[in-house]
Amino acid sequence: MNNSIDRTFVRKVRKDQKKNDFLFWQTQTPQARLEVLESIREEFNNWKYGNQQRFQRVYKIIKRA
Repeated sequence: MNNSIDRTFVRKVRKDQKKNDFLFWQTQTPQARLEVLESIREEFNNWKYGNQQRFQRVYKIIKRA
């Protein structure tokens, strides 16, 4: 998933004119909310751990009779 955030638009508003973010997200579809959440998660992981995501442990699956 390659969703980059467009950071080219900036709007300055006074605190008393600030809109409610909750109302904005309520108008979005569940799919759109999940896509944004995934992009935020991906951006955080890249910041915290770099581009390399790995498992912490290696597990071996065995079949028991």
